[in-house]
Amino acid sequence: MTVTRAYEETVEFLAAGASPREIAEYRPSEAARNRVAELVAREKATGLTPDESSELQSALHLEHLMRLAKSRARRHLAAE
Repeated sequence: MTVTRAYEETVEFLAAGASPREIAEYRPSEAARNRVAELVAREKATGLTPDESSELQSALHLEHLMRLAKSRARRHLAAE
């Protein structure tokens, strides 16, 4: 599996000791968001190579994981 920019950014963000507030407010970089948008558009228009398809699926899994983390972080913040 190729480690994507989105994974690298997210791992760095979490490894730096992100607080619940920082997690709740986290957004991937513009470059990472643009790459996912490009892959989605190409998937619809012309299809993707197997590597690109794997990259897109990884990005979607990462997005799901971060949505779960954000939800938990918001619950922690609400309990303060």
